[in-house]
Amino acid sequence: MTFTLTSNDLTDGGTLPDAQVQAKGNTSPHLAWSGAPGGTKSFAITCFDPDAPTGSGFWHWTVANIPANVSEIPTGGPVPHGAVEGRTDYGEPGFGGAAPPPGHGPHRYVFTVFAVDVDALPVTPEDSGAKFGFNLHFHTLAKASITATYENKG
Repeated sequence: MTFTLTSNDLTDGGTLPDAQVQAKGNTSPHLAWSGAPGGTKSFAITCFDPDAPTGSGFWHWTVANIPANVSEIPTGGPVPHGAVEGRTDYGEPGFGGAAPPPGHGPHRYVFTVFAVDVDALPVTPEDSGAKFGFNLHFHTLAKASITATYENKG
């Protein structure tokens, strides 16, 4: 079985809904996954904008240590008990919606769910997306993504 990610809010290749835009709704999307490989002990979620004019992209959401018996996050959360939401590039934990600079063209927002081979990654709410990503690099069994775009036309 293939590890897959679906959403009631997002369409792969579609436009990011206003609910996931910082100035319009700033709400985390519904995500559901299935087909996790054997050995999965937890899940993680990230939302990353590789097109941000930072030289290193922009982390909009990082969540780790989602229990292995969870396969869905509702629109607006909350994340399951025991899960850790890391610090976004806005400077605080939780979901931070899209807010690209006006006239910068469309940005991609990549929502990824990771099947993880440990119960808990050593991350805290103060940790950056880079630290989440570093730990995920060594503990990912499979991942599935949905990419949506958004452009701030000013």
